[in-house]
Amino acid sequence: MRKADLINKISEKTGIPKVDVLVTLETMFKEVKATLANGENLYVRGFGSFIIKKRAAKIGRNIKKNIAVAIPEHFIPSFKPAKEFLLEIKNSPHIKEEPPVKEDNED
Repeated sequence: MRKADLINKISEKTGIPKVDVLVTLETMFKEVKATLANGENLYVRGFGSFIIKKRAAKIGRNIKKNIAVAIPEHFIPSFKPAKEFLLEIKNSPHIKEEPPVKEDNED
């Protein structure tokens, strides 16, 4: 599912115009990014947590040039699903096999 599909589905289920749903989703995404960029975690009860994880400094390798590269300590965004979220996915009858791969190049 893509963002446009999600907007269509929310609009159909709620009766809210697609433009308003788009503005709401975009605002939500911007606020999640801004919150994480400020170093704060975001907790959504029953859904999950958007958190900042610290990655320690390490030595990596550039395979093409065969040299060691120092990778400094950095922070990355991460999502940790809530227990209810995990149980719903785990117990879903639709997740028993690999989902079909949808090709984007179909014209």
